[in-house]
Amino acid sequence: MQSLLARRVLGNKIAGKFMFALTIVSLFTLLVMGLGLYYKSMAILEKNSIRSLLSGSVWSPLTGEFGFLSFILGSVYVTVLSVIIALPVALLTALFLTENARSCVKKAVFPVLDILAGIPSVVYGLWGILIIVPWIADSLGPRFVDYTSGYTLLAGGIVLSVMIIPLLVSLFIEIFSTVPKDFKDASASLGATRWQTSRLVVVRKALPGIIAAVVLAISKAFGETLAVLMVCGNMVEIPESLFDSAYPLPALIANNYGEMLSLPMYESALMFAALVMFVIILVFNAVSRIVLQKVEKKFRL
Repeated sequence: MQSLLARRVLGNKIAGKFMFALTIVSLFTLLVMGLGLYYKSMAILEKNSIRSLLSGSVWSPLTGEFGFLSFILGSVYVTVLSVIIALPVALLTALFLTENARSCVKKAVFPVLDILAGIPSVVYGLWGILIIVPWIADSLGPRFVDYTSGYTLLAGGIVLSVMIIPLLVSLFIEIFSTVPKDFKDASASLGATRWQTSRLVVVRKALPGIIAAVVLAISKAFGETLAVLMVCGNMVEIPESLFDSAYPLPALIANNYGEMLSLPMYESALMFAALVMFVIILVFNAVSRIVLQKVEKKFRL
C-alpha cells in the first residue's frame, strides 16, 4: 500500500515538473521569436529611428524610405471593422443556439460551423473577389462615393468577419453553456422573458469569457494574410473611408518577401513589419489580460 502511494506521489511530481518544463519551453519559444525578429530588423533600425519608421507614410524602397504607418493603420482598421461586424452576429447566434434553438436546429447548425471554420482562407478570398468586391463596386459604393474599385477596406472587413464568425460562435456557445441553469430558472421565476434572461443573466455572467473570446478573435484576425491580401486592394495609402484601399502588414510581407530582397535593407524592413505585428499582438493580449482580470474580480464581488 505504501509503495503504491509512493509511486503515485512520484508520478505527480514527475508530471508537475514535466508540465512546468513545457511552460518554460513555450515562454522560451516566444522570447526566441521576438529576439530573432529584432535581430533581423537591426539593419533598418540602425539607419532609421523607430519613431520615423512607425510615423512615416512614405514607402519607397528604391530610395530607402520605409514608412509603416499606412500598413499599421490598414491592419488595425481591417481588424476592428471585422470584429465590429462579426461580434453582434456571433453573439446573437450563440445566444439563440444556446437558449432557444431546438435540438434539430443545433444538429444542423453545428456541423455547418465546423465546415466554415475549416475552409481555407484562399476560398474566403475568392468568395470575396467574386461576390463582395463586385457588390461594393457596382451596388454599394456608388451610393456613397463617385468611384470605387471594390477592393477596399470594407471588403477586407466583411471577408475577415465571415472568417472569424465560426470561431466566435463556437467559443460563445461553450462559454454560455457554463452558466448555471439555476440562474436562468431564478430569472424566469421572477417573470423575466427569455431575451431578458439571455441579456441580463447569461451575457452578464459570461462577460469575462466573452472578452477572452473576442481577444482571441482579434489576434487571429490581425494576423490573417491571404484572404485580406486578395480583397483589400494593397495600395500604400492611409484609408480615409471604408471605400478606400488598404494594405495590412501581413499582406505586405506575403506580397514582397522573396521577390525584392535584392534591394538594400528590404528584408530587414519586412522583418521589422513582422516585429511590429508581434509586438502589437503581444501588447494587446497583455492589456486585455489585465482588463479581463479586473472584470473577473468585479464579477466575483
